[in-house]
Amino acid sequence: MARIDDHVRALEIAKEELSNRNPLHFCRSSGALFMEEAGSTTIRLRFLNRMITISWPDFLFYQDSNEGIPIKERILVLHYLNGSKGERLTGELIAYQDIPSARFYLDAFNRRVTYPMINAFGDQPDQLRLLAKELFGANTSSMGDISVLIQALPRVPVTLAIWKGDDEFSSDGTILFDSSVKDILSAEDISELTSMIVYALITKAR
Repeated sequence: MARIDDHVRALEIAKEELSNRNPLHFCRSSGALFMEEAGSTTIRLRFLNRMITISWPDFLFYQDSNEGIPIKERILVLHYLNGSKGERLTGELIAYQDIPSARFYLDAFNRRVTYPMINAFGDQPDQLRLLAKELFGANTSSMGDISVLIQALPRVPVTLAIWKGDDEFSSDGTILFDSSVKDILSAEDISELTSMIVYALITKAR
C-alpha cells in the first residue's frame, strides 16, 4: 500500500509543478500540442506509439483506446513535460550508466531490463525487430545484428540492440539513449520507461 501511496504522491507533485508553468511554453519545449477547441483545453503527445490526451488544468488522462492509463505512465509523461526545456537531439548515443546518478541503479537496471531483453531476443533478434515495429512503430537501426529505434516520447528516442550468440560467445545486447535525455528525465524515470518498452515486447513474444 505504501508503494501505491508513493505513486499517488509523485503524481500530485508532478501536477503541482506543471500547474505553475505556462502550458504553451512546456508544450513547445517538449514537442507536445496545446489545443483549445470546443470550450476545452488539452495537451496531446505521442507516448509509446499511443496518442495521449491530458485535460488542462485538471490533468485528466485519456487515450484513443479509451483504456485507463496506469499511474506510472501518467507520472512519467508529466515528468517528461516538466523536464523538457527544448533540448535538441545531439546524435550522441549513451548507455544507462552514462546518465548522472544512474550508476546507483545500474545493477537493478540490468537485472530488470537489459538481461531480460537479451534472454528473450538473443536467439531470435528478428523477432525483436518485428515486434518493435508492431508495438511501437520502430525503425531499424544499424547497430548489432539487429537494432531498433523506438520514439518513446517526442524528444526521447530509445535504441535496443542485440548481438546473436554463437558457439564461442553468448548473446549480448544493449540499450542506448540520445545524450540529451539526461537533461529531460531522471535515471529512475529512464529505467521505468525502458522497462515499459522491454516488458511489452517480452509479453508480446510469449
